[in-house]
Amino acid sequence: MQIAATTRSLWDLSFQAACKQLQDLGFDKVEICINEELDQLKPSELVGNVDATVAAFRDASRLSPVAILLEETPDAESLTSFEAVVDFAKQLRVAQITILASPVGTPFNSEIDRLRERNQLCEAEAIRLSILTRKGLLTEDPHTAVELCQSVKGLGITLDPSYYICTGGAELPFDVVFPNVTHVHLRDTSTTELQVPTGLGAMDYNRIVSALRQEYYNRSMSVDLFPQTMDGEERLLEMRKLRRLIESHL
Repeated sequence: MQIAATTRSLWDLSFQAACKQLQDLGFDKVEICINEELDQLKPSELVGNVDATVAAFRDASRLSPVAILLEETPDAESLTSFEAVVDFAKQLRVAQITILASPVGTPFNSEIDRLRERNQLCEAEAIRLSILTRKGLLTEDPHTAVELCQSVKGLGITLDPSYYICTGGAELPFDVVFPNVTHVHLRDTSTTELQVPTGLGAMDYNRIVSALRQEYYNRSMSVDLFPQTMDGEERLLEMRKLRRLIESHL
């Protein structure tokens, strides 16, 4: 398994500055986040500008890109912007793209149609497509997340266990998702807070790594801090601690 870090963990830096900071923190792999709300890499800016963005990344960083997170709601996402993201991944030789599932209440069949369309675009370029587990989306229920994968051949799950742990009560069992996991986001989490300082939460890293190993998982997992949480040196220290903690379980 490989350890990466998301660029959105350094949400207040430019895309190039975030990549440089990740290198300084000891990371050699990166997950590139594309989000219209952050001042880093926006889907609208990527359309028609893929070549220049690829060149800027290569000039600014020696990091190996291993995944892309397109953090755009399905109602805002256009097929044109998604095609630009796929082209971006192809040029960077990134084989993993994560997108958001539709909100809870979306008709199952319409979601299947949307995911099949995007999955076909990815498969044509030998790229894995996965859906992120998150509260408020269809993937907030582990069994529904698996059903989506079973209905769209080749679709995977990007596991963010925080949303299954932070329920305000008992942890929501999520072992059922592991056979479909193609990427992972990690931070420490308690039953009442999605993100807490490392060591103060309930995240069982050893259990997650062991479950992934049973599925012969040999892909990457990303240290991922939420935007607009923790400042300055506190955040940099947290990222170092998380990297070292995850490394100790590999």
